[in-house]
Amino acid sequence: MTGVERRGQESARSGSARSGSVSAEPVEIGEMADLALGEGRAFVLGDKQVAVFQMTDGTLRATSAVCPHKGGPLADGQFDLGAVVCPLHQYEFSFADGGCTTAGIGTVEVYRVEDRDGRIVVWA
Repeated sequence: MTGVERRGQESARSGSARSGSVSAEPVEIGEMADLALGEGRAFVLGDKQVAVFQMTDGTLRATSAVCPHKGGPLADGQFDLGAVVCPLHQYEFSFADGGCTTAGIGTVEVYRVEDRDGRIVVWA
């Protein structure tokens, strides 16, 4: 399960990030002003892309930005508190563990993410 929180307000989905996706230090990838409520957006982090989603309640979720099926842009997909749906073929990926609800599609990385004084910070 991924830890996802806003500064000063921990969400219901907190804990440690998935194995293999944790760095020792948080990394700032963008500004909250660039991410509206109910919107997803892709950010570059080194050699990977991270999709960050701001739920309508203000909490954040983050996954790898590319669908493992055909490379669809997950930041452009529809989402709710629990999952994001790839806009190309409608495969659904859980924010809790990155798993797809359809067998054989694969998983996406999920990342701990938070709003720190107006800056988007991830552990990736």
